[in-house]
Amino acid sequence: MSSKPQDAPELVMPQATAVWLLDNTVLTFKQIADFTGIHIVTVEAIANGEVAYGIVGRDPVKSNEIMQEELDKAIADDSYIPVLSRNDLPSVKTRAKGPRYTPVSKRGDKPDAISWILKNHPEISDAQIGKLVGTTKPTINAIRERTHASISTIRPRNPAEMGLCTYAELEKASDKGLRAQGKDPEAIKAAKLEKMEAERASNAENSGEESAADKVGGFDFSNFLSSGKGGGNNS
Repeated sequence: MSSKPQDAPELVMPQATAVWLLDNTVLTFKQIADFTGIHIVTVEAIANGEVAYGIVGRDPVKSNEIMQEELDKAIADDSYIPVLSRNDLPSVKTRAKGPRYTPVSKRGDKPDAISWILKNHPEISDAQIGKLVGTTKPTINAIRERTHASISTIRPRNPAEMGLCTYAELEKASDKGLRAQGKDPEAIKAAKLEKMEAERASNAENSGEESAADKVGGFDFSNFLSSGKGGGNNS
């Protein structure tokens, strides 16, 4: 994923925009990844239905986040990365210190988010989870040990999809955790992408074999049965 200048405009809902672009354009995964700021592995997962299921696509043209001419230019040239339109709205400033503020309406989503991170990103430390979601270590431990008061109703959900953090913050925390373990984040992402492509190729191959088997198994014996009946009547 290419880095953007600090003053570059950003999408309001990058994953929803990626869903729309996959459904309504022929942009490549790389074009969508560079345009939305989402890693190409995640874009591939969205295309395969493994991520962002249930998310309604967001049209960046109607949202005034890109001009139609700019989108058409990218569609015509798969090496061109579309550029976001700038607006006159001031950039959102985040607080440098202090715990993350979570709206009251979203505080009930925190246990689901913690559970999702523990399941899908074990490399992220408790301290990082606390910063991402705005929670405490005792709460994280309670969910990990399944002693949380609401454990029976907790449903793991991506915190970025729920608006508790951004996709960039989640990816940054994951990269930091992997580096702390002595691993190369980019190598792991590349390996995941390679695995997904191999699985997709395998599924396509298996689908072709099943189709061929269906043709053999679906042989029509009706003509032989009819001739058999006719022969019985003539004897």
